[in-house]
Amino acid sequence: MSATVTDICRRAREASLVVRELTTEVKDRVLAEMADAIDAEKERLKEANALDVEAAREAGTSTTLIDRLTLTDKRVTGMTNAIRTIIDLPDPVGRTVRGQTRPNGIQIDEVREPLGVVAVIYEARPNVTADVAALCLKSGNAAVLRGSSIAQHTNAAIADVLAEVLRRQADVPDDAVQLIRDTSREAALELLRADEYVDLLVPRGGPSLIKNVRDNATVPTVIDGDGNCHVYVDATADHAMATDIVVNGKTSRPSVCNAVETLVVHEDLAADWLPKALDTLRELGVEIRGDERTREVWPDATVVTDGDWETEYLDLILAVKVVPDMDAALAHIHRYGTHNAEAIVAQDITVARRFARAVDSGSVFVNASPRFSDGGEFGYGVEIGVSTQKLHARGPMGLESLTCVKNVVWGSGQVRVI
Repeated sequence: MSATVTDICRRAREASLVVRELTTEVKDRVLAEMADAIDAEKERLKEANALDVEAAREAGTSTTLIDRLTLTDKRVTGMTNAIRTIIDLPDPVGRTVRGQTRPNGIQIDEVREPLGVVAVIYEARPNVTADVAALCLKSGNAAVLRGSSIAQHTNAAIADVLAEVLRRQADVPDDAVQLIRDTSREAALELLRADEYVDLLVPRGGPSLIKNVRDNATVPTVIDGDGNCHVYVDATADHAMATDIVVNGKTSRPSVCNAVETLVVHEDLAADWLPKALDTLRELGVEIRGDERTREVWPDATVVTDGDWETEYLDLILAVKVVPDMDAALAHIHRYGTHNAEAIVAQDITVARRFARAVDSGSVFVNASPRFSDGGEFGYGVEIGVSTQKLHARGPMGLESLTCVKNVVWGSGQVRVI
């Protein structure tokens, strides 16, 4: 009889008590073996992935989801490279954030420690299986993984490779990384309510998954929400730079959460720069949905609707709005942004600094593409998610986001008088 979700979480809790005490050397050695094993089993993983991709195509799954699902040689190599990058990162566990000595002589150190059991519910992207396992192990946590049915063969194959590595270890519990293979809604709900064992849950998926988590979770959560990302092109922008950033943000990989969905343009650029930029985007297959001013200067745009402004297309579609000034741009972003990643192109440093200060977002990019909103690009190796909230983490979440701080107080016999 297969283990229940609660059984898996209970075993993860027991494993976490061992994992939290592992030395950096042990953790790095196991991660290196995991990376080597994935490399060695590349064809096995791709064969499992082919089953998922074929089933997805037969089911009429969108090209966006199929792109997220597909494992290529490059993406398998990306998984192993990410693990090796994590090996090279400093271990946050046991690091003293700051310390102080009080007048009575006691010393108080704020020290980073693991959260305990970290669970992730994710859709389509099988690389998350390896990414989360590596991040959790390096940060001293046990990992509970629950992928979606669309990637069940691939996730199981990756999890089996990782499990084979763990079974060879004398000092690391087999249950340090576990995959919930039941992809039913009931299993997901059981995980969302496993607050006795799970210290943090991160959902990575679409609006329906996020809503399910918000409505039903009793475990602590960090929401990896939508990526309705904007680029604001200011009147002072360098024209060539602005075009490069917008084109990269929209077309380099439109199916990801840091892709640009809305272009906001200062009216001073509407007559000159904007039509040329939209011509370039159209040549690359992008559908343009524009407001009235956009359609005046570029009549081929279709009429944008109120719903378009709040849509994460994850496709080659771009909404375009012309604004009179940065105040209007900020107001639009405040209304429709999802606190993931926002960008400005501007040569005026005062304008750029104000935008960076005013925008309420986990990541703000000045004269750079928001496609850099990624744990790997931020130097975290990979990310467990991109937090669009403010407690306890924000933006791409790496190793440090999987730890908390505790106070360790050193004394020499002091007692409190009052």
